[in-house]
Amino acid sequence: MLRVDSKDYAALRRHGEETYPHECCGVLLGRLEDDDVRVVTSTARCGNTRTDSPQNRYNIDPRELVRIQREGREHGEDIVGFYHSHPDHPARWSPTDLAEAHWIGCSYVITSVEKGKAAITNSFQLAGTDEADKQFVDEKIAVSEAI
Repeated sequence: MLRVDSKDYAALRRHGEETYPHECCGVLLGRLEDDDVRVVTSTARCGNTRTDSPQNRYNIDPRELVRIQREGREHGEDIVGFYHSHPDHPARWSPTDLAEAHWIGCSYVITSVEKGKAAITNSFQLAGTDEADKQFVDEKIAVSEAI
């Protein structure tokens, strides 16, 4: 399960609206609790560096990701997941999303943005032991007022 407060949940959905018709992307920072619950304590917006098809693909610059990870650790946070938007497409993972996902055990949150408005937001945990058997598993999102 992924637990996120309403402020961060609204922020990642708003990010998708702001970048429409291109995909947005970002990092979920927090901690892992017992029973495989990832708790989001902050989010970090990232720039989508895809220039070939930013309307249906995203990429986070590795240098930006390293910086976010370093700053998170300074605040006692780890990377617990990632988020991105699907402009005018369902909030379901695509074969490209699976192929480009490498952080096993992390959450991957997708928001469908329909005609510029955030619609459905879903989360998927990347399960498996390595690249050969990785798979996305549907994951519940628990939105709370404060974490």
